[in-house]
Amino acid sequence: MKKILLASVALFGFAGAASAADLPARAAPPAPVIAAVPVFTWTGFYVGVNAGYGWNTNNNDPFFYDPLLGYYGGNGGNDGGFVGGGQVGYNYQMGQFVIGAEADIQYADRGSRDRLSYSPVYGYYYGGKSSDDWFGTVRARAGFAFDRALIYATGGFAYNGDNGGWTLGGGLEYAFTNNLTARIEGLYVNIDNGNNYDPFYGAGYYGSNKNKDEFGVIRAGLNYKFSSY
Repeated sequence: MKKILLASVALFGFAGAASAADLPARAAPPAPVIAAVPVFTWTGFYVGVNAGYGWNTNNNDPFFYDPLLGYYGGNGGNDGGFVGGGQVGYNYQMGQFVIGAEADIQYADRGSRDRLSYSPVYGYYYGGKSSDDWFGTVRARAGFAFDRALIYATGGFAYNGDNGGWTLGGGLEYAFTNNLTARIEGLYVNIDNGNNYDPFYGAGYYGSNKNKDEFGVIRAGLNYKFSSY
């Protein structure tokens, strides 16, 4: 009898184990896959627009020569006005350092006007214009990035028609999204327009106006940066 009971227990135990083996495995569900958010980078091409204020920083007085009266000059001025245009460029980020290049073309309404020169004998007469209404630059940029904020210096070539010179400045730029950035920037521009010779009407003499265009620019800009990932 005892042997029959032991055999029954063993039989039921085997059957229970077999039934448990047939049950589906109880495993934890797989963790959801979450796509990593891309880290912002300044690397990439961009295009944009800008607007601001420009002002002349030189006197730019014309000097005229009369064999009887010697050298004398006309009036100067510190005219200023609206500056606006567009830019295109490329940045490359290495760690927190950002280098790049940018070109821009600008309309500049800095109060261009006719100058009047004065002679003790002949009075006032025409002496040339004080400034031009457009300029462009091709510049290098180098800066330090604090995530989406970029502090940078910039400098390079400035031109106006056939005249050339240099420019130097700096700015602060911030990326509101991965593709949209805004900046505020200041530039000093120095363009050598050469010596202009103006006729001395009615007397047969002539005068020379050394026309170096020096001016400052403060402007705000908006850029669209093309995705680099």
